[in-house]
Amino acid sequence: MAAPPLLSLQNIQLTFGGTQLLEAAELIVSPGQRIALVGRNGSGKSTLLKIAAGMVQQDGGKRFAEPSATIRYLPQEPDLSEFATTLAYVEAGMTSGDDEYRAQYLLEALGLKGTEDPKTLSGGEGRRAALARVLAPQPDVLLLDEPTNHLDLPVIEWLQQELDSMRSAMVIISHDRRFLTDLSRSTVWLDRGLTRRIEKGFGAFEGWRDEVLEQEEKDRHKLDRQIVREEHWLRYGVTARRKRNVGRLERLAGLRQDRRDQRRVTGAVNMQVTEGRTSGALVVEAENISKTYGTRTIVNDFSTRVLRGDRVGLVGPNGAGKTTLIKMLNGLLEPDSGTIKLGSAIELAMLDQGRARLDPETRLKDALTGGGSDTLKINGENKHVVGYMKDFLFTPEQANTPIGKLSGGERARVALARALALPSNVLVLDEPTNDLDLETLDLLEEMVSDYAGTVIVVSHDRDFLDRVATSIIMAEGNGNWLEYAGGYSDMVAQRGAGVSARVVEKAAAAKSKSGNSAVASSSKRKLSFKEKHALETLPKDIAKLDDLMVVINRKLAQPNYYTRDPQGFAKDSAALSEAATKKAKAEEQWLELEMLREEIEGS
Repeated sequence: MAAPPLLSLQNIQLTFGGTQLLEAAELIVSPGQRIALVGRNGSGKSTLLKIAAGMVQQDGGKRFAEPSATIRYLPQEPDLSEFATTLAYVEAGMTSGDDEYRAQYLLEALGLKGTEDPKTLSGGEGRRAALARVLAPQPDVLLLDEPTNHLDLPVIEWLQQELDSMRSAMVIISHDRRFLTDLSRSTVWLDRGLTRRIEKGFGAFEGWRDEVLEQEEKDRHKLDRQIVREEHWLRYGVTARRKRNVGRLERLAGLRQDRRDQRRVTGAVNMQVTEGRTSGALVVEAENISKTYGTRTIVNDFSTRVLRGDRVGLVGPNGAGKTTLIKMLNGLLEPDSGTIKLGSAIELAMLDQGRARLDPETRLKDALTGGGSDTLKINGENKHVVGYMKDFLFTPEQANTPIGKLSGGERARVALARALALPSNVLVLDEPTNDLDLETLDLLEEMVSDYAGTVIVVSHDRDFLDRVATSIIMAEGNGNWLEYAGGYSDMVAQRGAGVSARVVEKAAAAKSKSGNSAVASSSKRKLSFKEKHALETLPKDIAKLDDLMVVINRKLAQPNYYTRDPQGFAKDSAALSEAATKKAKAEEQWLELEMLREEIEGS
């Protein structure tokens, strides 16, 4: 006999802003079950999880929670503001019967000490503290909303092992396919306000989903034919003209209503890259390159060759220097020693992890077009911005919406749309899978696979790397990097292990205790207000300098400018040189601060 459920939601209905988000959603959680909750961005997954946690009141339907069951919910944005330390925050979620030592164990396993002031935590550190809080009581039911967000690979793999060892029932929302596949035993699909369930893990979900949608399409076509048949009878049937059969008229009305009520699947993202001219066969060759900040070596004597068509994945813990290495390989940062040789006709497009250049005040259409126009050029052809927005699942009504008002998933799509609109033959993607739903991830993978140029990708998503990468460059610690053929799983097989936390050199560790190295001592301190402000403003300053350099270059390129105005030409040339110098310094400063931030979050 099956055990009674610990938590159940039945016929849940909820309306937001006049739109029915949930129509008849259900979720049954029995002891020990591990459920993947999946659905598109905006389908209501997080809202359903909040209803399950008792944090949001539904408009209709029933929620039942076993009174004796302990339920813990992991929010996407935890609030630690009321607590003096991270340990106090974690302990506040425990009860008298819980293991008092587990809180400290979990904090240390997640890279925290317990003495941190919550007001100074980064987003990643706050996320780790929230994970410790929900895991510490070993509850009967764990409700986890994107538990791998802001975590690097070592912590993701540790978390997966920790959850696998627990006896708690779990409901997990995650964009990390590998994480869901390894942990889940059942899958609940939230689609157009309704839930469907399969008693198989996420690994079986996508095939099942495609079968369901295919059957829906067949049923819709059958319904369309029935409507045509009934309308034909109504117009031309003798019985209809003479008797006006009420029952049959009602049947036709019912069919038409069914057709109107059917909510079709939301359109798919139409993702395509604006490809530039073909690059040379050699894209980049690095020979014995090294880079050091302070006393810390980021890259030590590394060599590689990237050829046209390669898909190279960079992996490693936070703070390992992935951003620095990728900047050097793209020619945006000079190594301290060694040589970087870039191939011919390189056209670079970048998607940065922080979506740093998305000004929250900029309107959506201006973010895509650059402002001042309603069109943009895609693969050599002009396309109206509204049509391009639709390709990425935005409605025409959102054209004037400020970027800051969009959800995390929508901002991720904007950043992708901007990057893919640029003509390129080298595409650099820094954590491209963040905040994307599974369907959009599928299309991103197809796009990367079909892209005629070269792709360099930084990602913590193991499944994504397995599907797209032809080789993996792995941070081995202390500035050492090795390249492995194949995807992430191939790298693990060759190496014998996955990504582990960055190994700190003993000398650097000793200096961090004495405070002799600002970089090495990053785990001992937090980013200052000035440093945080610089991290936010430097990308905007760099963008302004880019724009200024474009304007000056256009001016200098005018025919006979030097002949007409030699003094003006000299002045503009000096201004261009000054802007280039300022840009280089700003990029160098931003890189150092970004590395420091990564190390603090990863420490």
